[in-house]
Amino acid sequence: MTRPADSEGDPETETASTSEPAANAEYGSKPFKRSRSHFADRITADGRDGWPVEAGRYRLVASRACPWASRAVISRRLLGLEDALSLAIVDPIQDDRSWRFTLDPGGRDPVLGIRFLSEAYDARERDYPGGVSVPAIVDVPSGKLVTNDFQQITLDLATEWSALHRPGAPDLYPEARRAEIDEVIADNYRDLNNGVYRAGFAAQQSEYEDAYRDVFRRLDLLSERLAQRRYLVGDTITEADIRLFTTLVRFDAVYHGHFKCNRFKLAEDPVLWSYTKDLYQTPGFGDTVDFHHIKQHYYRVHTGINPTGIVPLGPDLASWLTPHYREELGGRPFGDGTPPGPVPPSEEVPATGRP
Repeated sequence: MTRPADSEGDPETETASTSEPAANAEYGSKPFKRSRSHFADRITADGRDGWPVEAGRYRLVASRACPWASRAVISRRLLGLEDALSLAIVDPIQDDRSWRFTLDPGGRDPVLGIRFLSEAYDARERDYPGGVSVPAIVDVPSGKLVTNDFQQITLDLATEWSALHRPGAPDLYPEARRAEIDEVIADNYRDLNNGVYRAGFAAQQSEYEDAYRDVFRRLDLLSERLAQRRYLVGDTITEADIRLFTTLVRFDAVYHGHFKCNRFKLAEDPVLWSYTKDLYQTPGFGDTVDFHHIKQHYYRVHTGINPTGIVPLGPDLASWLTPHYREELGGRPFGDGTPPGPVPPSEEVPATGRP
């Protein structure tokens, strides 16, 4: 399988690999460059990389703050893989050992028994010099990291894990539309998903302005594309919508102010705002979003661009639940499938993180 072209970088390595306080202060003082995923093994139906799909064997480690990890959380939920692939949520605030399990009793993940995700990285490769990034999938029996290849994880959940999908699971990466999905994903990654980071972490005015223009050129094009169609590709939710949503849902809360992407707020573009609200109100999307985690992470970890660590109180979240009227465009959110069931009680987003 050829993966979409947002394979250029590792998810939260721009944060995780520079998580020490001194390194955090370097944000905005050196050029931004996203590193590549180092552990690119795949979990497949035939187990060709040594990691066969197996219910209960693996654990997905994610941060609700991270847009790249949130993709995997959404995909897992839409496909009904909750019982097959367990979920660990890390603290949105990192210390000098990066992502940590301080949200769990005793500060340890109850399944893996570790305090830091880096321990799973060490079990796989001692003295690995790169960053500790999420999403990460860990082999529970051995405690070893299997993959941190965020761009492939969601594609494999949609295709290689199909034997474990819930009845009525949607086809998030339909074969007949993969070329178009891949093209849309690549354009959005270059200008928007990664563009907001290039703007936020720019070290020079010219770098910032170039990234800013890319971001809003892409938003304008997306607004045009979505004006008469409910979803990005075809009439159902696909991988392309998931990858766009995790950036758009963070836009007004962090990218507009924190990353200086401030030509307009998402809520000021009627098409993009309605599109994002439509997805937010779709089971499997908004019920995975924790705005508290998002703001705590960006504003408190990126000390180089927010040295005070002050976290803004806004924006008001109530508008996320207002009508979007996108159903008037038609479309079938889950295609021939059905919505996912209720969120497992242990995975519900706390009231502090939702409208």
